[in-house]
Amino acid sequence: MGETETPAIPPRLDHVVIATPTLDETVADFTARTGVRPAAGGAHPDRGTRNYLVSFGGDSYLEIIGPDPARTVGDDALTFGLAALREPRVAAWAVHPADIDEAAAHIGPVGPGQRRTTTGELLEWRLTEPPNGLPDGVVPFLIDWGTTTSPAVGPSEVELVSFTGSHPDPGRVRPVLTAIGTSLRLATGPAGLALTLAGEHGLVEFR
Repeated sequence: MGETETPAIPPRLDHVVIATPTLDETVADFTARTGVRPAAGGAHPDRGTRNYLVSFGGDSYLEIIGPDPARTVGDDALTFGLAALREPRVAAWAVHPADIDEAAAHIGPVGPGQRRTTTGELLEWRLTEPPNGLPDGVVPFLIDWGTTTSPAVGPSEVELVSFTGSHPDPGRVRPVLTAIGTSLRLATGPAGLALTLAGEHGLVEFR
């Protein structure tokens, strides 16, 4: 499949992650740029993080995640490179495969995850860690919500216009994406991800 034929929105997209060392500032900046205020998600006590969410409509969403000021774990527990991060970046993405155990053979082991919402509801899921050998975020991790309602349902909403990436060796990435049932428009270049959204203030890009 050529790049012009690759969908602008990856099949089976679950969510895109913006990681930030300054969560409140990034949420305020997102609100100012898009005109849409993210909804508070909750804390991940074992990871030392907290998040805010914006729905893309349907069953996909944006997660803005950063260190929780009230965390009781050290920096070594932080995910998405947050311990060393100095500015916000589109750090990762997740897909929900038809069969996470089958797809995980191409990514890595599946483990449990959970957090409580701001209203106390417990959300539980299964997910993989960043892919072995491709830890730059361009290859997605996998997630399965089981019987839990996806966080995409309910929070404030923006339109996802496109989601793209770049990698020094796109040919190394594409077979993995195909194996797990998704795709991504990829250019040759430094590893990275880019997100274009349509909010109340028009088109906005995040990298």
